Amino acid sequence: QVQLVESGGGLVQPGGSLRLSCAASGFTFSWYVMSWYRQAPAKEREVVAVIDGAGGVTNYADSVKGRFTISGDNAKNTVYLQMNSLKPEDTAVYYCKGPVGTWGQGTQVTVSS
Repeated sequence: QVQLVESGGGLVQPGGSLRLSCAASGFTFSWYVMSWYRQAPAKEREVVAVIDGAGGVTNYADSVKGRFTISGDNAKNTVYLQMNSLKPEDTAVYYCKGPVGTWGQGTQVTVSS
């Protein structure tokens, strides 16, 4: 059974940092393209970052470029999203997306003072 489980969300002040984790099971993530999406209230779900597990190529939304980093740990079969210099507009539920439209449950990130 393919499964993705996100963790690491929480409340952080503007300018702070969080590290999200996406633990994959049922497949080897490094063989596939993995992505982080987010969805804020009253907004559409949008892609934040993408990593090609085979080639290591990454891509980011313009809104997070230079602040967020997507990476993977092959030994742990886990994808990470390091989020620095967080802004209130980063507040959203963050989702991990795997192959064939597999989604995690999501983890809430709230950036507020």
